[in-house]
Amino acid sequence: METRSTCPYCGVGCGVVIEHDGQQITGVRGDPEHPANFGRLCTKGQNLHRTASPMVIQGQRLLQVQRRAARGAALQPIEWDEANSHLVAELLRIHREHGPAAIGFYISGQLLTEDYCAFNKLARGVLKTPHIDSNSRLCMSSAVVGYKQSLGADAPPCSYEDVEQADCILITGANPAWAHPVLFRRLEVGRAKRPGQKLIVIDPRRTETAELADLHLQLQPGTDVALMHALLHACIWQGFTDADFIREHTEGFEALKELVREWTPARAAKLCGLKEAEIWQAAEWFARAPSSLSLYCQGLNQSSSGTAKNTALINLHLATGQIGKPGAGPFSLTGQPNAMGGRESGGMATLLPGHRDPANATHRAEVAALWGLGADEQLPGPGHTAMAMFEAAARGEIKALWIACTNPAQSLPDQALVRAALQRCEFVVLQEAFAGTATADFADLLLPAATWGEKEGTVTNSERRISRVRAAVPAPGQARADWAIVREAALRLDAALNPQRAPLFAATDSPEALWLEHRESTLGRDLDIGGLSYETLERSGPQQWPYQQSGKARLYTDHRFATPSGRARFIATPYRAPAESASAKFPLQLTTSRLRDQWHAMSRSGTVPGLFAHEGAPVLKLHPQDAARRRLQAGELLRLQSARGELVLPLALDAGVAPGQADLPMHWGSEFLAGAGINALTSGVRCPDSQQPELKFSALAVEPAQLPWRISACAWVPAAQGAALRERLRALLPAFAFAQCLPVPGPDETQQGWAFEAALAAPPSKELVAQLTAAVGLEGAGVHRYADAGRGRLRLLRLQGEGDAAALQAFARVGEQDEAAWLQPLWREGQRAAPLGRWLLSPGAPPAELLSAPRSPQVCNCFDVREDQIRACLARGDGSLATLQAELKCGTQCGSCLPALRRLMSEGVPA
Repeated sequence: METRSTCPYCGVGCGVVIEHDGQQITGVRGDPEHPANFGRLCTKGQNLHRTASPMVIQGQRLLQVQRRAARGAALQPIEWDEANSHLVAELLRIHREHGPAAIGFYISGQLLTEDYCAFNKLARGVLKTPHIDSNSRLCMSSAVVGYKQSLGADAPPCSYEDVEQADCILITGANPAWAHPVLFRRLEVGRAKRPGQKLIVIDPRRTETAELADLHLQLQPGTDVALMHALLHACIWQGFTDADFIREHTEGFEALKELVREWTPARAAKLCGLKEAEIWQAAEWFARAPSSLSLYCQGLNQSSSGTAKNTALINLHLATGQIGKPGAGPFSLTGQPNAMGGRESGGMATLLPGHRDPANATHRAEVAALWGLGADEQLPGPGHTAMAMFEAAARGEIKALWIACTNPAQSLPDQALVRAALQRCEFVVLQEAFAGTATADFADLLLPAATWGEKEGTVTNSERRISRVRAAVPAPGQARADWAIVREAALRLDAALNPQRAPLFAATDSPEALWLEHRESTLGRDLDIGGLSYETLERSGPQQWPYQQSGKARLYTDHRFATPSGRARFIATPYRAPAESASAKFPLQLTTSRLRDQWHAMSRSGTVPGLFAHEGAPVLKLHPQDAARRRLQAGELLRLQSARGELVLPLALDAGVAPGQADLPMHWGSEFLAGAGINALTSGVRCPDSQQPELKFSALAVEPAQLPWRISACAWVPAAQGAALRERLRALLPAFAFAQCLPVPGPDETQQGWAFEAALAAPPSKELVAQLTAAVGLEGAGVHRYADAGRGRLRLLRLQGEGDAAALQAFARVGEQDEAAWLQPLWREGQRAAPLGRWLLSPGAPPAELLSAPRSPQVCNCFDVREDQIRACLARGDGSLATLQAELKCGTQCGSCLPALRRLMSEGVPA
C-alpha cells in the first residue's frame, strides 16, 4: 500500500510516498509529482521509514501517558481520562490563583496547521492567556518582521522555480547544500543550464555552499548590515540603482541613501574583513544581472540585529528593482516543515490568525468573532515571546508551561536560565512523540503524540505551497493527534471557565474543520485561500497562496505592496555590532552550524544510527592557526567557556573556519553529552524587533581540559535491546566532566552499537566503573579481564562468534589518556580478535600492521561510499564526476555529497 504525504524535516516541503501494510511503515521514496522536489529526497528524508521501524516505535517512541506524583519522582503510566482530569484541574487551579497570564504555551513549527489552530484557540480563546509562542521564534521571526517592515506582509515573494531562472543568486547566512539540500540540487541544475549565472555566497565559514560560489565573501560574524549598506553604496555610486522603480513603487529612499553614504566599500571591507574589490564586484553582479535572487536563513535571522539584516538585504532588492519578476526577489528559506503554517495561523505571541496583529483591537475582535467568543469576552494582546516566556517562568510569574513537539531544554539558548525556569514552574506538560528528550526530565505530565505517517492535516513550505499530510498507519500505543489532545482539554476547560456560551471547539472536531476555520481567517487578507479546499488539494495537489481561483507563484508582480500606501519601504537601520564581542577573557567568536544528515535536536533523526555515519560525534572546530597558537592538538579535550556556561569537547581542525572563530553544530544536547549541551554556551540576547535570540554569535574561551583519565564502554546488541542500552548509558552521563553516548551504525539493521566515552581528572571510583560495565553487560560468565591496579588500568572484554571468527561484542577500558584506545576501532569494525589474542589482555598495543586501518570517512550516505573508495576510483579512472557516479553511484541519489565529491576531484589525491 502507498500513501502520499509530506516530509517532516526542513521547510523545503518535499513530497513523499509512504510504503506500508496498513499497520507498519515499510519504506519511503520521493513523490515524483510533488512540485517542491519532483521525487528527490535528502539523506534524512530517505531514512524516514527507519524512524518508524518497530524497534524505534517500541524503544524510542512515547507510547503511554505518564505522570510524576511529585517533583523528582519517577514517571508512572496513567490512562488518558486521568491525565486529562489532572491537566484540567492544574490549569484551572493556576488560572484561579494567579490569573490566565500565569499559563504559557510553547509550541512548534513541526506541528500541522490544524494543530496550531487548536493550540491558538485554546490559549487565547479559552484560557485568555497571551503567552503562546513557537520555536519558530528561534529560526524565522526576524524574516517575518523584515518582510512586514519592508513589504508590508509576511509573504515570501518567490518560488523555487526562481532558483532555476535567476541570473545572479546571492546566498547569505545559509548553507543550503546541507540545510536545504533538495533545493540546492535545483540550484545546481539551474547553474548547469545557465552557464553565465553568478553565485555569490556570504558566510563567515567556507561551507559546502561557498565552495560552489563564483565569489565567497567570508565576512566577520555579525557584520552583515555593514556589508549590505556598502553594497547599496556601491550601487548608488556606480549608477546601478533603478531610479524609476524607486520613484514609483517605494518610499524612504532618501533617508537610507543618507545612512549608507558613509558606508563606502573601503570602510566596510575593513570592518568585515574583506577585500574592497570583492564588494564592488558583488554589487555589480547583483545589480546588473537581468534577475537577481537572494536566499537566506539563520545566519541573518539568529542575531541581535536579525531584522536589520533582513531589511538591509531587502533594501538592495528594492533599490535595484530585483523583485516581482522571474528569478528575482528576497527569498527567506524556512527552517521547519510548517513554520509558515504557524505564521499563517497566528501561532506566535506577536501574531493572530490570517496575518493579524494581537496589538490591534480590530484584529482581536475579528478573531474573537470567528472563534465564537461571547460579546463580553476579549482576546488578550501580545504575549511573551519564547525567551521572555522562560525568563518570566524563571522569575516565578509563569506557573504552568505546556510544551508541544519541541525540546527547549536542548534548543533554546542560555540553558542555565531555561532549566531554572522549568524547575521553578509548578506544572510542566510535555506533548511529544519521542521519548527521552532533555525536556522530558522536567515534565510533570507527558502526553504521547502522533507524528509523521500517523497524522492528517496540512503544512506550508518556504514558497507558500500548502501540501497535505496524510496518515498511513494508526498511531502506536496511547498516542493521539496533537489537535485531538488539545481539543479534549479545551472542551473541559471551556465548560468550567465559560459556561455561558457554546464551547469554542464544539464544531471543530476534525482536522478539516479546523482548517476550514483557518481558511475563513484568511479571507480578504494577503494570504487569502478562500478558493482552496481539502478536495482541491486532493484533486490538484499542493498549491501556493494566495489562492482564490488559482495559486500565485510570485508576488508583487504589479509592484503594489502590502503597505497602506502600496509602496515598499526602505528601512534605514544603522549597523550595530553583536551583543557580545571577543575579548581577552573570551577571545573567540563562536557560531553554530548544521550537520548534513541530522536535524534540529535529533529527537527523530537521532533514532537512525546510519545518519551518524557522516559526522558521528560533537567536536569544536578551529582554524589550524588558532590551534597552533594555543599549542592544541586535534582530538584534544578542551574546556569551552562563555559568559553563561561551559562544556568539554574534543578539538577538530578545519581550515574552513576563519582564524579567530569557532564552530559547533547546534544539534548536540544532554541526550548525548555530559552537561547541558551546546546551548549552555549560547546567548539569549535578542533582536529588539523580532525577539529572535543571537544563537549565531557568542564570545568563547578554550583551554585544555586537563582530564587525563579515560573510561570507555561499547557494546553491540540486538536491535530490540538498543534503546534499553542507550538509556542505561545515558543515565551515567552526569557523573563525568566529559562524556558522550553515541550510536554506532552496525553492519546491518539487526544490531545496534552504542559507544560511551568519558574523561576524568582522577581515576574513576570502583562503583562508577561497576555501573558502567554492568550497563554494557560485562559481568558474569564469558567476560575476559585484564587489570593493573598499580597503574589504574582495567580492560573487560566479551567476544561473540566462534573460533577464529570471534570479534568483540563489548568492551570496557580504564586508563590514562589513550591506553588501550585501539580497542574501539577493533570493536567498531568487527575485526577478528584471534590475531590479537595476547595483546587483548596485556599491556601495550599490538603492531599497527595487525590492526585494521581506521574506517575512511563516509562521503555518500545513500550508498555508504567512503573517501578511500572515491580516491581509488579517481586514481584509476579519468577523474570525472561521471565516472564516480557510474562506478560508485555516489552523487546520484540525493546529491548531498556532491560538494565533497567536487572537493576530492579538485584535490586530485590518489588513494
